[in-house]
Formats: sequence, C-alpha cells, structure tokens
Amino acid sequence: MAAGVQARVLIVARDDVLAGPLADGLDRLGWRTATARGPYSAIACLSDLQIEAVIVDLKHGGADALGLAERLKAACAPRKLPVVAIGDPDPSLAAQGFDLTLAAPLHPAQAAMRLETLVRVAVSEEEFELRQETFADRGRGMDLPEPDVSAFRVLAIGEPAPQFLALSNALKRNGADVVGAFTAFTAFDYLHERAFDAVVLWAGENPQEAMSIAAGLRRNTRLFHTPALLYMQRETAVTISEAYHRGISDVASPETPESETAKRVVELARSHRRGVSVRQALERARSSGLMDAATGLFTRDLFAAHLARLAQAARVRNRPLSVCVLKVAEKPEVHAARAGGWLDRAVPQIGSMIGRLVRVEDTAARLAPEVFALALPATPHAAAKAAGERISAVIGCTAFEAGAGKPPFVVDFDIGVAEVGGPETVARALEEAASRADGRKAS
Repeated sequence: MAAGVQARVLIVARDDVLAGPLADGLDRLGWRTATARGPYSAIACLSDLQIEAVIVDLKHGGADALGLAERLKAACAPRKLPVVAIGDPDPSLAAQGFDLTLAAPLHPAQAAMRLETLVRVAVSEEEFELRQETFADRGRGMDLPEPDVSAFRVLAIGEPAPQFLALSNALKRNGADVVGAFTAFTAFDYLHERAFDAVVLWAGENPQEAMSIAAGLRRNTRLFHTPALLYMQRETAVTISEAYHRGISDVASPETPESETAKRVVELARSHRRGVSVRQALERARSSGLMDAATGLFTRDLFAAHLARLAQAARVRNRPLSVCVLKVAEKPEVHAARAGGWLDRAVPQIGSMIGRLVRVEDTAARLAPEVFALALPATPHAAAKAAGERISAVIGCTAFEAGAGKPPFVVDFDIGVAEVGGPETVARALEEAASRADGRKAS
C-alpha cells in the first residue's frame, strides 16, 4: 500500500501465493489494500486503518483462520465488517461469521464486485439499526422480515448440454429449486415474473449471448444485485477477466466438479438473500406513517433528528457522512409552471423519483416545497456530489405537464454538498450545502 493512502480492504494471508496478485489487482481497481500475516496483526490493522472489508485466505491460513471472522467483527463493532473467505464453499463457515466464501483463485474484478455489494449491505444494516432508534423515539417500530428459509431459487439459462444438466441436478441435491430457461427471452420473462436468488448462465457455443444476459441484469435496477455464475466451456472467446468486468459474479468450467460449482452458486444465493432482506426492511420505512404524505420522503423534523443520529454513528463507526441539498432551479418555464400551479402538482412525482433514485441506506427528505435533502452514510464529498448530479440528470429527462395547449416543462436542480465532520457540525454542514446550492442559483 502506498504511503499516505487509506486502505479499504484488509487481506489476511500467511503468504502471497493468493494474496499478492489479489492485492495488486484490487489496488489498481481503487480498493486499496493492506496485508496482515496473522490474527494479531489483522486486529491491529483494524484499529489503525479505516478498513471496510476483510478477505481471509483459509487455504493457507491454518487453524487460526477459521475463527478469525468473529474476532475481527467484534474488534470493529459497532461498525459492521464484511468478512470474505477464500476457500471451498462450506455452509458451516457462515455460522463462524464469514459473509461469503469464494473459491480460489479469486480474480480482483470478481472480488471488487462482491466487496461493493457486501459493504453496501453492511452500511444498510447499520442504517436499519439507526432508523429503528429514530422511529422508536416517535412511537413507531421497525422489524426485520422473517428469515426466508425456503429453498434457494436458481434460474439456469442456456442450452440443455449434458454438463449444464448435471449442474442443475447438483443444485437440486444441494437444496436449490432450479428453473430452466433455454433462451434469453424466456429467461427475462421468468426474471420479471418472480424473484431468484441466483442465475447460472451456460456459455455454450454462443458465449456473447450469456454476456448480454449478464449485462441486462446489471442494467436493471431490480435485478442489479442478483448474482450470476457463468458456466464456461474449456475454449471460449470470452476470457475470465472480461466476464468479471462485465458483471459476472463467478466463473466455473466443466472441469470443475458439478458438486463444487453447485456449492458456489448456493453460497452466492445465500449472500444475496441476506442483502435482499435488509433492503426490504429499510423500504418498509415508507409505510411508517411518519413520512411526508405527498412524496413519501422524510419530513423536515424527522430528517433533522435522524441526521443527528447518523452523525454520531459516523464518528463512532469511523465512516464518512455527507449531505446533499437539491433545490429546484429557477428558469422561465419553471416560473410559469409555478404560477399556474403545475409545479406543485409535479412535486409529489419529483419527490417520489428522488426516493427511488437513492440507495436504500440513504435518507431522502423534503425540507421545503421545492427543496430536498439527502443524508448519505459511508459516502465522502465527491461521491455525494456525483449522487446528487445523477439524480438531477435523471429527473431532468422527465417532462411534466404544464396545462392544456402548453409544452411540458422539465426540472433541473441547484446542488450543494457538504461532508459532516461530527455531531456538533450537523447544522453547519446542512447550512453549507444549502448555501452552495443557493450560490449555484445566483451564479
């Protein structure tokens, strides 16, 4: 790790056989790494560095590695720490605190994609606990959904080749409910009709079709997090690196025993189902009765109370926290729409769109009739600004009705962003963000 650069990922490994190439690749992808050779140095790293996730090499880690996940999580509390194991998938590892097990060798792009998902789930779990406290202060409860103990639902997409059928049978033996789809059209019909915990793609004679399906998953907001394993032939035009960079979660070949591949699919499904459960719990906040009736967003007072709690938690958990203010930009067509009452009619839809465009762990609020705010946990200033600009760009592509005989109008936002330094600076940060939005309006 370069001097002065904050590490995001800790790799625990006794040697560099697996850890060396993985660390180099993650560094190049922006996931700066630090390496520890044993449990004591790993715990020391957690206290000194702002680590977001840990990868443990079980194959070369010895007996100490098996009990390391629980020790690392305890050392990081109350910050949620995802711990990934590199080794053979084993259901017992989940009981020992490992959030996900991936088979070696672990490609850096594959690791980065899984880390991104696991870190967001960890932040979502922290946000859920904080919202429970905020809502409890107002006499409302928030409960996690009942654990889904049904068989994992796996969609197998591709031609019925013998190896692919053998994998489907192995999945069923591992307790998965497998649905087969022979074409992309049939596959997306299934994906839109029901929820799946994982997808298996058979590359077959046309690997580009499998890549197109994977790309379709990543472009769809509802399906974005669904993991996809690519079952490749020995010789194919698609490289493993290309597959990971195009959104594949794991890659297996016919040389890999079907029983092992099935366990890898089930492991991905288990991790995905946990993330879905947390996201669904957070989305239930919309029906709490505490939200702004018109937009479904946090009210001004509820947002202020929750933001104070977020700031306190950010300091304790050693995570960044940013606020973003979005003010409807003044322009002639918006002024005319406001005068005719059409802007007031559009605001509920605008607020609803903002609520859908933020991540579930983010808090979106309506501060005034035409002013919205976002609290973005585990998000530095630059990423918060990008989030605000993305929301503004999407809403800026939407046309709103302006009355009979008049062209529709579009809404842009003046955006202000500030990073919250601590609980005592919450009000100042929000005022700073609002001032920056006003400054853009004046300019």
